[in-house]
Amino acid sequence: MTPPIILPGQRDVRLDFFRGLAMFIIFIAHMPGNAWFLFIPARFGFSSAGELFVFCSGLASAYAFGRVFERKGALAGLQRVAFRIWQVYWAHIGLALVMVTLSLAAARLTGIDYARQLGLDWFLAQPADGLLNLVALGFTPAFLDILPMYLVLLAMLPVMALLGRLSPWLPLGLMAGLWLAVQVTGLNLPGGQSPGMVWFFNPFAWQAVFFTGFAFGMGWLKAPALERGWLFRLCLAFLIVSVPVNFWAFTENVAVLGAIHDALVPPDGKTNLVLPLYLHFLASAYVVLVLVEPFRDRLHRAAPIVLVGQQALATFMAGIVLAWLGGMVLDATGRGPVPTALVNLAGFAGLVAVAALARRYKGGAETVTARKADRREAARPAQPAAVPHPAE
Repeated sequence: MTPPIILPGQRDVRLDFFRGLAMFIIFIAHMPGNAWFLFIPARFGFSSAGELFVFCSGLASAYAFGRVFERKGALAGLQRVAFRIWQVYWAHIGLALVMVTLSLAAARLTGIDYARQLGLDWFLAQPADGLLNLVALGFTPAFLDILPMYLVLLAMLPVMALLGRLSPWLPLGLMAGLWLAVQVTGLNLPGGQSPGMVWFFNPFAWQAVFFTGFAFGMGWLKAPALERGWLFRLCLAFLIVSVPVNFWAFTENVAVLGAIHDALVPPDGKTNLVLPLYLHFLASAYVVLVLVEPFRDRLHRAAPIVLVGQQALATFMAGIVLAWLGGMVLDATGRGPVPTALVNLAGFAGLVAVAALARRYKGGAETVTARKADRREAARPAQPAAVPHPAE
């Protein structure tokens, strides 16, 4: 069975479904002291929802930006990417200020040092330098590492798209070369919660996941057939073997498995996207897509998940704030099974509500834009009909 062809302008529900699923998992993972964290996919393998989110972002960027370069030219593509960078940059700054404000307000009300938990010690000790570094992306509070990485990936996108017009092998070669440079030299950007640190999500490494999705969306890479053949069995075996190495090595303190895990994924392995993480994500994606393929047309029935995936930026930002607030609530109520379940379910409902509001706002904005365009068109003086040429 070969993957169905997605026609231009046709939206693949799998993209929205899995991106929405990633939003729910990221919410769980970002809530401090959340017992549900023990059951997310990252506990059973090397990769996590982060890889899924970045891959889906790359795939979506191919549809939103990459094809603009192909159809409308470099200038139109650059304008579209620049506008998105502008949006994401101020979304990150606003999110950071909200998180800082919430932490300081909650600390004053409860006496719990949420500012320290968010990694604000240096920022508050050096507010002038801290604010400048926040604006320059040289300071990133805890849990706020993904959007700065996404900004760098967006800035790289025009180069990849333009190289791809010459030959698909050029952007793919640059992608592999940057990833190798990170593994050999440790190339990264300065940032984090204090001077001397580097970005937790190294953009020069994580671009491999992003532009893998981008390459599939642009047609530079051909997706393998979704069938239960040798590739499916190989990927499934890899996933099964990774479970004890990643899960039991931590929960049961098995020294041998812990040593194997540390050898495969060293302390900076997540930051630099070491090979086992990348391969584990690709294997996971292939196995899941094969299993989902018979039910692909039914994914739209999971409407709340799909809706959250369609409004990824808004729901990602809301998820970070809701997870932080959820941790504060659990600090007050205790982390028993019932409070934990209620807080998680309330957070899920919040994500869906934010997605619905974002869709409604976008729909209203698009309607206003369309009406303005109609009024401009109606205000134009009527053009005289063209007189046919005698030769026509």
